[in-house]
Amino acid sequence: MIDLDDTDRALLRALAEDATQSAGALGRRLGLSQPAAWRRIRRMEEAGVIAGRRLVVDRAALGFGVTVFLGVKLATKGRVSLEDFERAVTAIPEVQVVQHVLGLFDYRLRVVARDIADFERVLRRRIMTLPGVGQVEANVLLTEEKRPGPLG
Repeated sequence: MIDLDDTDRALLRALAEDATQSAGALGRRLGLSQPAAWRRIRRMEEAGVIAGRRLVVDRAALGFGVTVFLGVKLATKGRVSLEDFERAVTAIPEVQVVQHVLGLFDYRLRVVARDIADFERVLRRRIMTLPGVGQVEANVLLTEEKRPGPLG
């Protein structure tokens, strides 16, 4: 574990807002030199605090207007391995996130589709045919807002 000071946390917040900012721009924003900002970022990357930088895609702009969270309970845990289910579900392009969870369901999936009819097609033809799928519960995303994380 790495000790982070207030400047490190400010750098993380700034990168969380826009990870494309240069070390020079971040330094100017936080009162650091470009090399000092770069060294701090590099130290956090090497320590695993910064695990990568991701591209955020506007799914609606690409024609994927529906997001559905699926709770999936496996029917036959003994006969179908979790790895078989995970391997099969991650091969479905509309499934954006696969989370193995504790609770009523075994998995939580984030699925995107063009519309409800497209989601129904994905559900019937792809998800319900996966090995071991038993009970499924769908929750359609209505709105989503980004909330400040633990550093906010």
